[in-house]
Amino acid sequence: MKLASIKNSTRDGKLVVVSSDLTTAVAATQVAPTLQAALERWSVAGPQLNVISERLNAGQEAGAFAFDPVNCMAPLPRAYQFVDASAFLNHGDILEEAYKVTVKKIPGVPILVQRQGDAFLGPHDDYPIPSESDDPDFEGEFAAILGDVPMGTRSDDAQQHIKLVTLLNDVSMRAHMLRELGMGFGFIQAKPATAFAPVAVTPDELGPAWSHGRIHLDLRVSRNGAWFGHPNGREMDFCFGELIAHLAYSRRLGAGTILGSGTVSNKGYRQVGSACLAERRAAEMISHGDASTPFLKFGDVLRFEVFDVMGRSVFGAIEHRMVRSISE
Repeated sequence: MKLASIKNSTRDGKLVVVSSDLTTAVAATQVAPTLQAALERWSVAGPQLNVISERLNAGQEAGAFAFDPVNCMAPLPRAYQFVDASAFLNHGDILEEAYKVTVKKIPGVPILVQRQGDAFLGPHDDYPIPSESDDPDFEGEFAAILGDVPMGTRSDDAQQHIKLVTLLNDVSMRAHMLRELGMGFGFIQAKPATAFAPVAVTPDELGPAWSHGRIHLDLRVSRNGAWFGHPNGREMDFCFGELIAHLAYSRRLGAGTILGSGTVSNKGYRQVGSACLAERRAAEMISHGDASTPFLKFGDVLRFEVFDVMGRSVFGAIEHRMVRSISE
């Protein structure tokens, strides 16, 4: 099942069910007005939405219309909780080697950070940047959208609480990152709004590519139409189940919590490329002693997309342009 939120006059959009081939959609407001409302009563809403999905895919929904991802908000346009991980340890290893720094790690303990979830960007929204001097960067990630998770949930039981998975671009302002890391309390200016793919899908839509709490598919990234990388999600060191268990150790998680994987990164990065500029720049420093790839500029266009083994787009594409921000 594939779900999206269509722009309307509200902050949370209108919930629609999208066909597996991403060509048609149908309103699902008779089940729930928004995706958040559906997640809060998933035991009832989930099966009802699945019936609509089956009818839509069979061409039996009279109210179906052409699906246009340009009209999409993020699947969850805002979330009560957004937590991002750094679950691909190779990404950090490359940066540590390049910059000759050591990040304190505790074996078996994932790195997680609380993020802002009040206003996400849609897949085709222009992305506002205050200044090119902020050294803006992109980070392609996978994400899990959760139902209610009881406190103390074990990793073996955690996957049942993953209701949907999707794709995101976690933008970073690298000029601010080391300063805020050194302050020791978390990111503010270094981490602006996150942009999401148009569609979130139930894990069963991935078939065998959903395995052991990981998405075993390539994340294809381009900048201004040129290939940038296609790292695969199978090398995630901490699976989503392990991340959920760590997060829920001392608290329950509310329905609609979004959990990011961290930058998708592979040990064979020299062959498959990267999903963020900082990683490519670090690789250049390791190989040549200096970084040559520039950070994002106004007018740059980024595209992130995942295809299944049949060559079909899974989540639709994030494709957005970097623009100069205007004070509101």
